Amino acid sequence: MRKLEICVDSLESAIKAQRAGADRIELCMALSEGGITPSYGLIKQCVENLSIKVNVIIRPRGGDFLYNGTEFDTMKQDIVFCREIGVNAVVSGVLNADGSVDVKRTKELVDLARPMEFTFHRAFDVCADYEQGIEDIISCKADRILSSGGEPTAEAGMDLLKKLIRRAGDRIIIMPGSGINPENLEKIMNFTGAKEVHASASVIIESSMQYRPEKISMNSYGVSDYFRKQSDEAKIRQLKEILNRMDRGE
Repeated sequence: MRKLEICVDSLESAIKAQRAGADRIELCMALSEGGITPSYGLIKQCVENLSIKVNVIIRPRGGDFLYNGTEFDTMKQDIVFCREIGVNAVVSGVLNADGSVDVKRTKELVDLARPMEFTFHRAFDVCADYEQGIEDIISCKADRILSSGGEPTAEAGMDLLKKLIRRAGDRIIIMPGSGINPENLEKIMNFTGAKEVHASASVIIESSMQYRPEKISMNSYGVSDYFRKQSDEAKIRQLKEILNRMDRGE
């Protein structure tokens, strides 16, 4: 059975994803930066209120995936917390300055996470050598790799994703993610042969705030503070229905 993972940044979105049929969530904060570790309170809320699996990103900041000692210690403490409260999996990974996978540190995180699953996130898409990268990650005994095939979107990266899935075999799951929607899902799954997929399936929600001093902004991206993204149940349901139809061979 093909699996659908939905990326969320709030309990409200997580509940919508579950209601729409998602198999699990990837819980993040700061999705505009590619996702960073969510707060302990939000992780705990999701574990306590969801019946589907909760995967949590472990990334102490935005930017690159080369971490200093303090950042790495923070990641380890976050993993221990997730393990202790019953999270299904953590989503993380570490690179070296030359773009190779930091095998020593990544394996340390994988070992620390057990018995949770471990997904190596899209740090893979910015590693210097994809063939060596997948072998390094397999050697760390990670369970899956989230990848857009080295391109901005999974649709653009389908050729590499297909090669990676063939190379991986049963050794590790390759999960396409980035820019996946009901219009391109079936195409991507059929072409690559993937069995799991990652999507945000979000919609922009306008704030209920009536007073809006536009000259003040809480972000540095020039984006209005009065709009935010939230999981779209209709889109998630569409994605799940497509996967179910494919499973039935229709």
